[in-house]
Amino acid sequence: MRRFKREDFEIKNLGIASHDSPLQSRRDEASANFVCDDRHRVLFDHSLERISAAIEGETEPITIERSGPRQKIFFDPQKSRAAIVTCGGLCPGLNDVIRGLVMTLNYSYNVKTIYGIPYGYEGFIDKYGHRIVNLTPESVSEIHTEGGSILGTSRGPQPVGQIIDKLVSLGVNMLFVIGGDGTLRGASAIAQEVSLRGLEIAVVGIPKTIDNDLEYMDKSFGFETAFTEAVRVIRCAHNEAKGHARGVGLVKVMGRDSGFIAAFAALADNCVNYVLIPECPAHLDGPNGFLAHLEKRLTTRGHAVVVVAEGAGQDLMQTDASAKDASGNAKFGDIGPWMKDRIQAHFKALKLDATVKYIDPSYIIRSVPASPQDAIFCLRLAQHAVHAAMAGKTDMVVGRWHGHHVNLPIRVVTVRRRKVSLQGDLWMSVLEATGQPAQFGP
Repeated sequence: MRRFKREDFEIKNLGIASHDSPLQSRRDEASANFVCDDRHRVLFDHSLERISAAIEGETEPITIERSGPRQKIFFDPQKSRAAIVTCGGLCPGLNDVIRGLVMTLNYSYNVKTIYGIPYGYEGFIDKYGHRIVNLTPESVSEIHTEGGSILGTSRGPQPVGQIIDKLVSLGVNMLFVIGGDGTLRGASAIAQEVSLRGLEIAVVGIPKTIDNDLEYMDKSFGFETAFTEAVRVIRCAHNEAKGHARGVGLVKVMGRDSGFIAAFAALADNCVNYVLIPECPAHLDGPNGFLAHLEKRLTTRGHAVVVVAEGAGQDLMQTDASAKDASGNAKFGDIGPWMKDRIQAHFKALKLDATVKYIDPSYIIRSVPASPQDAIFCLRLAQHAVHAAMAGKTDMVVGRWHGHHVNLPIRVVTVRRRKVSLQGDLWMSVLEATGQPAQFGP
């Protein structure tokens, strides 16, 4: 775990919160469950050794600010306007978050003007010609039953100055940004420029990454739905593999840099024999390579199911390492078809018949509606994001850490991507469940 200091987790505030929260008039103080003040915090590292070290050194352990409604808020609800934007790839739960933001702003805080920014950060820039929409409880009442985002999305940065100019022209003082690490870094740049201009605009992020790869969060929304849907596909691949002599069911799932979807899906439906993830080098050839293990499996058991994350095996393919997508990420080679061809070529060279059924459900998985558990998580994130923005907090995201909803600075969660530890309990469980070796090759 990275070494942090207490000040790394300080949340920026636009100023003194002096307005009474509308929540106080709706329920008594005890039932409102207000967070008393910003000193109501959660331990960052709750391991006994770290807490003991702090006590022995007579220092305060590092803590994270609890999220939730405050009795005093920064913005006057009657004069407040909000904007919501979704960026990056689609993910289950986007519409749930949008709906939760609108409902909480409207019904809890009486904020009536809520703008939906179309097609990501592009929607702020006039030259693209996108039409900004008004969001109301009526217009979003049923959107959680649909996949995707009613606002649309796009990738890549846009001029920060023009984005802020649009926010000012709309009279927006709360911007809610739903997106991954690149999107959130853009949100942080907006918050910093807002501060330099001396404006009072809160910028609050709701982290979106289907790969579950944001640091210092228990999970991200959409992840549970993603691996649940992946399990259904894996079961079909298993049936296909069993239907042939030396049958292979090959399934590619999302996971550019982190193999959490592949790992969880394999554990959820324990019919997977091999899991290939970006964190673990994939050696194909040689007596201890993946293909040799697969050959032995097909000889003895007659079929196999292989789950490969999209970022696995990139070092094996001849791809242009300098190529970038619109978000600045490295363009990956398509490991699924490439792996299928390698498996077929291997058995053809051995003069053995092998049937490989390849399934890529990526766009189906990311476009489905959220599962009930994910839907609840999305709603609660949206509620906490609104509470934070109304209190004047900015340059931050809401998340869950050690079972508590917390406010985290954007700079903390975007410092690096979370990865599956090859020495951790999750990967050990995968190895036990599949029976595959800890490493293929020498």
